[in-house]
Amino acid sequence: MNDPLDDFAHETFTFEGNTRPVYRIGTGPAVIVISEIPGITPNVARFARMVAAIGCTAVMPHVFGDDGRAPTMRLALGEVARACVSKEFAVLALNRTSPITVWLRALARSEHERCGGPGVGAVGMCLTGGFALAMMIDEVVLAPVLSQPSLPFPVSAKHRSALGISDADVERVKERVAAGVCVLGLRFTGDKASPPERFAALRELLGDGFVGVELDSSPGNAHGHRKGAHSVLTEDLDDRPGTPTREALDQVLELFRSRLLA
Repeated sequence: MNDPLDDFAHETFTFEGNTRPVYRIGTGPAVIVISEIPGITPNVARFARMVAAIGCTAVMPHVFGDDGRAPTMRLALGEVARACVSKEFAVLALNRTSPITVWLRALARSEHERCGGPGVGAVGMCLTGGFALAMMIDEVVLAPVLSQPSLPFPVSAKHRSALGISDADVERVKERVAAGVCVLGLRFTGDKASPPERFAALRELLGDGFVGVELDSSPGNAHGHRKGAHSVLTEDLDDRPGTPTREALDQVLELFRSRLLA
């Protein structure tokens, strides 16, 4: 069976003693593609190729999982369990930024220096969805995308509206948005892991600086989105022209074009 990552360059990146594999494809300004649970699946790699196709360098760091494997429920549950006990992820804490975002910000700075351009993009998905928000406290991050942000886990009303970053980082995000950075968010309306209260909090905090794209997954919806639809850019992507998920994907790619390639 072919390696779904065999067309990517395999490297490593080290910051403060933490070394992780990194997969790269394309040329041009960098976009950090942070995988969802359970890891860098074939469809996450497919999305990275789409980013590379518009003229950017897609950079996928290993965050968790077995790189290249197709997702299964067993794999996903195992990675969620590991994330819950890892010190790198703030899965339940309110007003706390996940420590792994410090490493991701360092990667973004390194890739900006390496790839050039006005700055970098960042896409987080699912458990990592809010990481793009945390990364934009650095000025090199010009195009943050939050796809179905799921941290902190929505176990209470406060958690459902929480953004997964510290108060100090919230203030910095507001400064960046006031300076012209646009935050793009994606979710399905029926996604309990990425609740509507979180997008409402982002709208209240950032105003027009937050563009929230919410795709109808209610029972009997016109586009056939399944009840448990979650992964807008990967597992639940219908790539046919005119579909809501294709339009959401195009909106993401257009953000990268306008902010990084214009």
